[in-house]
Amino acid sequence: MNKPFKFKQFTVLQDQCAMKIGTDSVLLGAWTSVEHHPHNILDIGSGTGVLSLMLAQRCFAENIEAIEIDNEAYEQCAENFENSPWADRLFCYHAGMIEFVEEDEDKYDLIICNPPFYSEDYKTEDSSRNLARFNDAMPFEHLIYAVVNLLSHTGIFSVVIPFNEEANLIHLALKLGLFPNRILHVKGNADSDIKRSLIEFSFDDTESKTSKLIIETARHQYTDDYINLTKDFYLKM
Repeated sequence: MNKPFKFKQFTVLQDQCAMKIGTDSVLLGAWTSVEHHPHNILDIGSGTGVLSLMLAQRCFAENIEAIEIDNEAYEQCAENFENSPWADRLFCYHAGMIEFVEEDEDKYDLIICNPPFYSEDYKTEDSSRNLARFNDAMPFEHLIYAVVNLLSHTGIFSVVIPFNEEANLIHLALKLGLFPNRILHVKGNADSDIKRSLIEFSFDDTESKTSKLIIETARHQYTDDYINLTKDFYLKM
């Protein structure tokens, strides 16, 4: 699990990060729209930096910034950026989200986040893993507050959350004038429950479009939809 994760155009070191590369991040990094040609991108709670690296591969944004509060994860993210083909466009800051909001006057055309989201009472003995996995480290209220303050008026906020948190997050966002424009419901296979919601928000109150993605037809037998979405990244797709 601690081995470097090799993608087609970059490699991610992850031995210092509590949260390893997972399907959630790869789906979010591949699904998030860059059709509006973002100039400034912000990755909140970057971990390894995989989302920033995926977006650097997918678009020509001149400035891709990441913030990470955990010291070891921050150092690893910075190293992954330096080792990538896009080192001149990627910047990592060792900062908490609210602190960053209060000090940063820039606006971002795209904000992306794979937040910690195990809100149940279960905790591990590993404090950095807890920080990465439990949303008391990044409550949704704080996340929406940060986005509303940092997003440009034509910008997009893209996030992945458990499906059972979807209504809650949309409710919080609507209260502050952020609207869900695009939603993807992710299922492991055709018979399983919806596990994840990928949501794009903006300040534009347009009709929300919802679609679904099934990852596998059988163990390690991936659907065409999943392959088409991730094939620019995974080595074996």
